Amino acid sequence: MKQSRTFPSLFKPASLFILLLALAACGGDTQTPAGTQQAAVEQQTYEWKLITSWPKNLPALGTSPEHFSDIVEEMSGGRMKIRVYGANELVGGLEVFDAVSQGVAEIGHTGAYYWQGKIAGTPFFSTIPFGLTGTEMDAWLAYGGGKELWQEIYEPFNLLPVRGGNSGTQMFGWFNKEINSLSDLQGLKMRIPGLGGEVFSRAGGTPVTMQVSEVFTAMQTGALDATEFVSPYNDLAAGYHTVADYYYYPGWHEPGSTLETIFNKSAFEALPSDLQAILRAGAEVMNQLLMDELTAKNNEALRVLVEDHNVELRKLPDDVLVELKRLSNDVVSELAQTDEVTARIYESYKSFQEGVENYHSIAEDAYVEARKLPANTSN
Repeated sequence: MKQSRTFPSLFKPASLFILLLALAACGGDTQTPAGTQQAAVEQQTYEWKLITSWPKNLPALGTSPEHFSDIVEEMSGGRMKIRVYGANELVGGLEVFDAVSQGVAEIGHTGAYYWQGKIAGTPFFSTIPFGLTGTEMDAWLAYGGGKELWQEIYEPFNLLPVRGGNSGTQMFGWFNKEINSLSDLQGLKMRIPGLGGEVFSRAGGTPVTMQVSEVFTAMQTGALDATEFVSPYNDLAAGYHTVADYYYYPGWHEPGSTLETIFNKSAFEALPSDLQAILRAGAEVMNQLLMDELTAKNNEALRVLVEDHNVELRKLPDDVLVELKRLSNDVVSELAQTDEVTARIYESYKSFQEGVENYHSIAEDAYVEARKLPANTSN
C-alpha cells in the first residue's frame, strides 16, 4: 500500500507554498539542486599526468607538451592542471601506450609507429616510407577519413588519439661510415623504428628500436653504427655530431612524422564538455606549433652543424633511394594484407596520397622547382 507523505510542522502544504514564494522573490541568486551540482562540476579542478616518449627538455618534442600543459591551464582558468613527465620519469618511453590505456597517466605524447606490435595499422598514423608529408598527413587525418580510422583501432584499448605535432620531412640520420651504394648498408646496426626499420632490414641492415634517451650512449660505445632521429634542431641538441661524422638526407623513411596525443578515453569522457573542448584545442595548437618550431629552427641548426662542427652533409645516392623505394612499396603492400582493418586504412591512405600528389605536382612541387630558376637580372 502506498504510504501517505507527511511534512514536518514547518513544511505543512500552506507553509511550504509561502516559503516557495519567498524564495522566488529572492531573484536568481538561489540555485536549484541541479544548478548547484552543475556549478560544482564547472568549478571542480583536475590534476592530470602527461607522459612522453621523449627526454624532458628535448627541443620541440620534449618542450611542446609543456606548452600544451600551460595552454590548457590558462584556457581552463586553472581548472585543469597537467604535470608533464619525460621518458623514464614515470614510465619508459616505449611504455606510454599501455600506461595511458591502463590509467597510470591520463595523457601520453608519443608516436603511433611504436605500437605496431599491438595494432598492425599504427604506422599509417605516424609515417610511411615514401608516403605523405607533414602537411599532407594533417590533411588526411582531418579531412580524408584518417582520424576516424585512427579512433577505431584505438578504441578497444580505451584510448582516444589526436594529432600532437609533426616533424616535417626528417633527415635519414647519422652514420659512422659513408654510404655510396646499397652494399654499404649491409650489417649496419641502426636505430630506426617503424616500417623504415623493416625496409632497412630488407636492404641488409640491422634495425634497432631504442628509446631516444639511450641512443647517444649506444652510438658512443659502438653498440649502434647509425641512428636516425628527427632533423637538425633536435639532432644538434642531442649531440649526435659528436659521435658520428656523416649526416645523410633525405628522410625517405619519415617524410612527415605525426606525433600523437593520446587520452585515456574513460577519463576524457568523464570531463565536463568545455574541458574536453579545451584539451582538443590545446592539442591542435601543439600540433601546429611543433611543426612551426622545427621549420623555423632547423635552418640555423643545420648551419651550425656544417659550419661550426664540420659535419659531413651527404645526400643518399639515387640508386640507393630507388632500391629503398622498391623495398618500401613491398613492405607497405604486405602490411595492408595483415587484416581487414589495416586493409581499409591502407586504401584510405593510398587513395588520399594519389590525389594529393596529383595536385601538388602542379602546386607545391611545381612552385619549388620554379623558385630554383635563376632570376633574369638584365634590364
